[in-house]
Amino acid sequence: MTPIEIRNSVFTLQQQGNSLREIGRVLHLSRNTVRAILRAPQSAAASPEPLDEALQQRLTEVYGRAKGNAVRMAQILAAEHDLRPPYSTLTRWVRQADLRKPEKRSGEYHFAPGQEMQHDTSPHKLSIAGKHITAQCAGLTLAYSRRLFIWYYPRFTRFEAKDFLLRAAQFMDGTCPRCVIDNTSVMLAGGAGADAVFAPEMAAFARTLGFKFMAHRVNDPDRKARIERPFAWIEGNFLPGRSFTSFEDLNAQALLWCTEVANAKPKKSLGMAPEAAYVMEKPYLTNLPTILPSVYEVFDRVVDLYGYVSVDTNRYSSPERMVGKTVTVYKHYATVEIHYRRALLASHPRLADLRDARSTLPGHHTIPKRTSRQPSLQAQLLCGQTPVLDAYVGALIKHLNGRSTRALNRLLHLQRSYPAQPFLAALEQALKYGLFDLARLETLVLREVAGDFFALEDRPS
Repeated sequence: MTPIEIRNSVFTLQQQGNSLREIGRVLHLSRNTVRAILRAPQSAAASPEPLDEALQQRLTEVYGRAKGNAVRMAQILAAEHDLRPPYSTLTRWVRQADLRKPEKRSGEYHFAPGQEMQHDTSPHKLSIAGKHITAQCAGLTLAYSRRLFIWYYPRFTRFEAKDFLLRAAQFMDGTCPRCVIDNTSVMLAGGAGADAVFAPEMAAFARTLGFKFMAHRVNDPDRKARIERPFAWIEGNFLPGRSFTSFEDLNAQALLWCTEVANAKPKKSLGMAPEAAYVMEKPYLTNLPTILPSVYEVFDRVVDLYGYVSVDTNRYSSPERMVGKTVTVYKHYATVEIHYRRALLASHPRLADLRDARSTLPGHHTIPKRTSRQPSLQAQLLCGQTPVLDAYVGALIKHLNGRSTRALNRLLHLQRSYPAQPFLAALEQALKYGLFDLARLETLVLREVAGDFFALEDRPS
């Protein structure tokens, strides 16, 4: 659709006696376009008439019901009012009726060297060792030079926040007096924006590195756009096409990407690469203290009956002698240390990206060697006389699986009560058929001795 201003210019030049060729040359239009404009009614070039009051009220009511969706407005107007304006006409009516508020102009901020740095986090979906997870990407950038530093964590609590801020300060080799953040509960104890109350431990940690936090106004992410914008670039440039075996591998590649790509690529807004701008900003940064603060958490734990202490759902072994005692556990970024009365008992690699896992150090949990059990007194009295009796005793003990004391007592009683020859003959038969019922064994013995003890002669009838 040709703009109204161009149409009016075509009619004006035509009235001044210019040819089609001359009109097209002046307005950069083809002669066919000029002809089409001149053939159209001149009323089409006039400005659209304002909406009448009835139509404007109807549009206002439909606009509210459709929640500002022009497509849905067209459907409601067609179904309820038999009104089917073209989509472009409908959107023009919406603009003329001032139903949509114009978008606010995005703010533009200018920063002096060393004036401000900005920090934020963003959840990123990625794959580590073939497992799909959501990791927290923490980022910090210098507002003037746009030098960027990122680091990934399985979760982001105040412990991880302090670890990240220390790493970022070391990467920048200095800090800016002000660090702008959003209104996250990781940093805040309450309030928001200008009324934000920062957590004492986070404010104290920031002071040791030479800066203070500042929370921007709620729903004003443009205030820290210098760190907001790189997150989309990280997801679109760093993560695609890369594979990671662990969080250590992920962060090593992220650090290399920051150095070789993010901070080495020239930016149009800077006219140079962030690394070059950082050289100019570096003299304005606050120097880091000679002794940097340590990042750790301290817990008191009781060693359970299995010889472990629990930290963040994971369990770490302690020497067996400490079972039931209270120990002091220091959680660092990479290690978990167990102390007792200021003495180091164990140092474990921290299982930061795992849950419900165990770490057992060699020598902590000794497994006692099984000593061979001495045969019972009954077995000692029965064995060593004949091979048949030895074999039956061994088979009886194995059959009863350790509960053979009563059976061995009765077997010893049978041996002492009956002659040896019938007793051994009955044992051979019982062993052959796997008979371990001693009542039936005694019946076999009685059958063997019946002819010896009783005169079973045939009586005359």
